[in-house]
Amino acid sequence: MNFKLPAVEKVKTNISNKKKILLLSDDLRMSSGVGTMSREIVMGTLDTFDWVQLGGAINHPEQGKVVDMNESMRKETGIEDACLKIYPINGYGNQDLLREIMGIEKPDAILHYTDPRFWGWLYAMEHEVRQQVPIFYYNIWDDLPYPRWNEPFYESCDLIMNISKQTHNIVQNVCQHKERTDWDSTYVPHGINEKYFYPVKNEKEILEMNKMKSELFNGQDIEFCLFFNNRNIRRKMTSDTILAFKEFADNLPEKKRKKTAFVLHTQPIDENGTDLPAVVQELCPDLNIIFSTNKLSNQHLNYLYNIADVTINLASNEGFGLGTCESLMCGTPIVVNVTGGLQDQCGFKLRGEHLTYRDYGAIESLHDWRKWENNKELTWGEWAKPVWPRSRALMGSPPTPYIFDDRCDWIDAAEAIKHFYDMGKEQREECGFKGHEFVCGDESMMSARWMCKNFTDHMNTAFDKWTPRKRYEIYEVK
Repeated sequence: MNFKLPAVEKVKTNISNKKKILLLSDDLRMSSGVGTMSREIVMGTLDTFDWVQLGGAINHPEQGKVVDMNESMRKETGIEDACLKIYPINGYGNQDLLREIMGIEKPDAILHYTDPRFWGWLYAMEHEVRQQVPIFYYNIWDDLPYPRWNEPFYESCDLIMNISKQTHNIVQNVCQHKERTDWDSTYVPHGINEKYFYPVKNEKEILEMNKMKSELFNGQDIEFCLFFNNRNIRRKMTSDTILAFKEFADNLPEKKRKKTAFVLHTQPIDENGTDLPAVVQELCPDLNIIFSTNKLSNQHLNYLYNIADVTINLASNEGFGLGTCESLMCGTPIVVNVTGGLQDQCGFKLRGEHLTYRDYGAIESLHDWRKWENNKELTWGEWAKPVWPRSRALMGSPPTPYIFDDRCDWIDAAEAIKHFYDMGKEQREECGFKGHEFVCGDESMMSARWMCKNFTDHMNTAFDKWTPRKRYEIYEVK
C-alpha cells in the first residue's frame, strides 16, 4: 500500500519533556474492543506521555488524513499539555509508512496491540527499529498448548504487557532463547472506566433507566433479565447462549417463564456468525428474546448492565472478555466459560490464595473439568458462576497450527443461570456488589486507573532498562 502523507505546515512546536509513544492498533475513536482499550490507555496516560497513533480500520473513511486531537483532549481531560495525533490508515500499516511516520514524529517507543499475526511486517524490521527505539507490546493469547511459533515475535519486543495471567505464563514458557524478566514481561489486565460503568444509585438516573427498561421490554413485567454483549461471531457461541436460556426458561413454571427475558446487544445477522432470529424462530419463538442493535452511548450501555440480573459469556476462546468485566463494574454478576482471560474475572483462589501467572506455570490452565470443577482446593468469587468446558477440540490453521477450542454444554450453562435466579434479587445484588469491589480493587487491577498506572510504571521502567540493539551482530558459526 502506498500511503502519501498530506503536506505538513510548519507550526510552532511545544518543547515537552514527556516521552512520545507511537501506538499501532485500532483507531481509538472506533468502538471495537481494541479501539476502546486503546482510548482508555491513551486518555489515562496523557499527563505522562505524548501520543501518536497509526489508527487502523477496515476501509478507513479518513485514510490519508492527519487528525490533531490536542484541543479536544485538553478540554476533555483538563491536561493543559495533552498531545495526541492520529494518522488514520487501512489495516495496520506497513514498513514504509512506519519509517515515514518515525521520521516525522520521532517517537521514543512503539507500542503495538492485538494478535501478533497482524504484525509480521513490524517484526521483520525489528532489528532496524530497535536500534532507535524500544518496541512495547500489549499482548494476549487465548489458550494452550503453548504457541511456540510466537517465540520470535515475543523475543522481538523489549516489553510485553500481558492481558491475562494465563497469557503471562504462556510468554514465560514460550520464550526459551531469551528468558523474560520481572520487568520486561508483566501482567496488565484490561481496565474498565469507573466513570462510565457503575451501579446506578442516582434518583434521576434511576428514572431514566426505568424508562429505558420499560421501552426495552415493551411494558412487560420482567423479573429476571439475562444479558449478552458480544459480537455475533462463531467463537462467541451465541446460539449456545440462546439454547442455555431456553433450557433455563423451559424448566420454570409458565407464569415465571413469561417474566424472564434475554437481551442480546449484538448484530442479529453476521456472516462471521449466524442468523440469530432464525435460531430463535425455530427453537424458542415463545420466549422473550430481545435484540439490542443500536449503537449505545456509555451511559445507556451502563443502564443495560444495571437492568440485567446476570451477564453471560460462553465464548470458546476469549482473550479477556470486556463485556463481563464491564458488567461486574456495574455490580451485575456473571456466568462465564472457564477459558482464557475470563478465568481472571472469576477471582479464582487455590488453597485460599489468588492465582498468579506462576500458578498457571504449574497447572497450565483450569480448563479441565475433571481436575477442577469439584476440586475443594479451588474457590471463586460469589459474583461469578464458572461453567467448565465439557469438550475441548484442538483447532488450527497454517499461521496458528494449534489452539484449544473450549466448549461448554449449554445445559451446564442453564444451571449456572438458575443458580443466580434462585437466590433472588437481593442476594444477586449482594453478589454483584462484591464483584464491583473486586474489579475496582488492588488485587484484580481491572479498573482503568490501575491499567493506566501499570502502563505508566512498566513503560517508564522499560525506558530506564532498555539498551538499543547494535547495528550488526556477529555470530560464531559452529
